[in-house]
Amino acid sequence: MAMVTLGDGKLMYEDVTGWPNVPAELAFRECPGVAVDGNDNVYLFVRGGKQPVLVFNPEGNLINAWGEGKFTDARTHGLSVSPDGHLWCVDDGLSVAQKYTLDGKLVMTLGNLNSPAQKWGGAPFNRPTHAAVSPTTGEIYVTDGYGNSRVHRFAPDGRHILSWGEAGCDPGQFQRPHNVVVDRDEYVYVADRENNRMQVFDNNGKVQAVWHDVYRPDGICMDADGLIYIGELNGQAGLEDCPRLGHRISVYNKKGERVARFGDPEDGDGPGQFVAPHGAAVDSKGNLYIGEVSYTMKGSRMNPPQVFGSISKLRRMR
Repeated sequence: MAMVTLGDGKLMYEDVTGWPNVPAELAFRECPGVAVDGNDNVYLFVRGGKQPVLVFNPEGNLINAWGEGKFTDARTHGLSVSPDGHLWCVDDGLSVAQKYTLDGKLVMTLGNLNSPAQKWGGAPFNRPTHAAVSPTTGEIYVTDGYGNSRVHRFAPDGRHILSWGEAGCDPGQFQRPHNVVVDRDEYVYVADRENNRMQVFDNNGKVQAVWHDVYRPDGICMDADGLIYIGELNGQAGLEDCPRLGHRISVYNKKGERVARFGDPEDGDGPGQFVAPHGAAVDSKGNLYIGEVSYTMKGSRMNPPQVFGSISKLRRMR
């Protein structure tokens, strides 16, 4: 596999071109969600394929595939692995957050399947986007999402504890909260996408910090050192191909200081390029995986429609 180096400062990567090895019968249109388990196996939550969940080892070889008939074809969305070794799948078309074993057995469903709550009403859920589990308490946090402007917190047994947020652009308000990460101190990091910012809360929903200078933050993850990786989506209508608006990765520390930003100024699916980052995950070695909604945001708008690459592995060099 050919390698291209990218990164910024002390964070440098090799783009592993050709990762993973996807069997032809499991080819997919795009990959909105990606997650990594405790063995560094990589889970893709895809659209337009026979099996919505594809599992690869670090070398990119398929080791499992499942989920046929469990999710919508077009709205699989957020994916994360919990500290207890389960996979949280959020399909906004189903308006639920679901807990699965790593091999595809359903354990828990939050929300009412195919029955969204009242739009903008504040109750869980109306087209939720992502779920994350606290490594300290096991509590579950869900961003909600397309038809709501809330973050919901649940006990490990699924009992609803509290919710916060409403539509708006003031601190504590949201426009399409998209992904969520929870650290060991119970700080909650939320990608507030259409407000072009990250917001940090305590576990009761009190604003701790607001980070600006992030364009349409979408997929986020945190590594063992507490660095937060943020996939920035490409531009809105009329700005899809605008240089330096999205299609890049920004890295912040917990103080809200940007320590790196990388990605070609032009969008694309060549080595070192991105089209529409949407999901992010990091493994125990610091290798970064980026899933993209490249068909939704670009390929579907072309004549004729075109499928672009939508999953990248960036091998950490230093």
